[in-house]
Amino acid sequence: MASRVQEVTLLGVCDGDLDSNRYQTSYLTNKVGGHPDVFPGFCPLSPRCSRCGAPLALVVQVYCPLEASPYHRNLHLFACPGEECSGRSESWRVVRSQCLEEETARTPSRSVPVQEAPLAATDWCDSADDWGMEGEEGWGGGAPCDTDVSTQLQDLSLSEHLEDAPIFRPFFISVVEESDLYGEEDDLHHAQQLLREYEKREGVAVGELDGDGGGGEGGGEKYEKTRARHGDTVFSRFMKKISVCPEQILRYCRGGKPLFISEPPPNTAQMVSACGSCGGSRTFEMQLMPALVSLLQRKDGGAEAELEFGTVLVYTCTKSCWTAGSKTAVDEFCLVQSDPDQQLFK
Repeated sequence: MASRVQEVTLLGVCDGDLDSNRYQTSYLTNKVGGHPDVFPGFCPLSPRCSRCGAPLALVVQVYCPLEASPYHRNLHLFACPGEECSGRSESWRVVRSQCLEEETARTPSRSVPVQEAPLAATDWCDSADDWGMEGEEGWGGGAPCDTDVSTQLQDLSLSEHLEDAPIFRPFFISVVEESDLYGEEDDLHHAQQLLREYEKREGVAVGELDGDGGGGEGGGEKYEKTRARHGDTVFSRFMKKISVCPEQILRYCRGGKPLFISEPPPNTAQMVSACGSCGGSRTFEMQLMPALVSLLQRKDGGAEAELEFGTVLVYTCTKSCWTAGSKTAVDEFCLVQSDPDQQLFK
């Protein structure tokens, strides 16, 4: 199959409350918080913190099939909201699960919407082409899905496993291509205004944004020579990049380049471990953004969540390998970077 050389960065933004009285979600739903939705017949997702042993809370669920692939595909990101664990990579966990489309078509999903959900919440995965992915070949078969009776038993098991897990208030996620935001006068004007506010607050001159997201003539050189007040040009570059859509809560670009919020470790490539299933390499796929922090509120109204981060970088198996007959999600790799100036996003 011919390779498709194209990088499309998709931005996820909050698209309103996910009211369980109106909507019943499924593995097709892109969302923040709530309970994780799994494929019919799959093992419940109930991970615990490797540092303190406490149950992890679902942070984000993303439906992300690959182009020309016969598989449904999900990523679930979990984190420990404990104060001592906040911002630590070992207190996060990202898992990937896949299932053949023909299997789910044969088995009705338990999660049928009570009322049709907003199109924007799920339309970013109507076609794998929306992700700009290259096709993958040579995968193993997907996990077979069980009968409705088995699915009901799974629901009971899932409730038991998640009984003590903290739950973040759920929100829908909608998506927009980053490139679509450039060149639109209203959005660009708003971005310029945010840049001016940032410059005033940080005592730094970033320069103007042009239609392609860079500085004006000579702006790039001026920007590279600029040092922010806290002396972090990586953070300044991060702020400039997201200024066109500061409300973005995640960025998706499988095989693309991550947007670091602080200086990455010199051995970042070595830190990203090989796939635990096939031993192959991993590639960058997506990252969570600072604007998500303020949305992570406990659903039960209990103690305020202590979860804070700058960005969470997610790396997944380059081949997206899958074992035939598996009903258990596989672990992937994530790297948490702290925010040099967390107050900017509160």
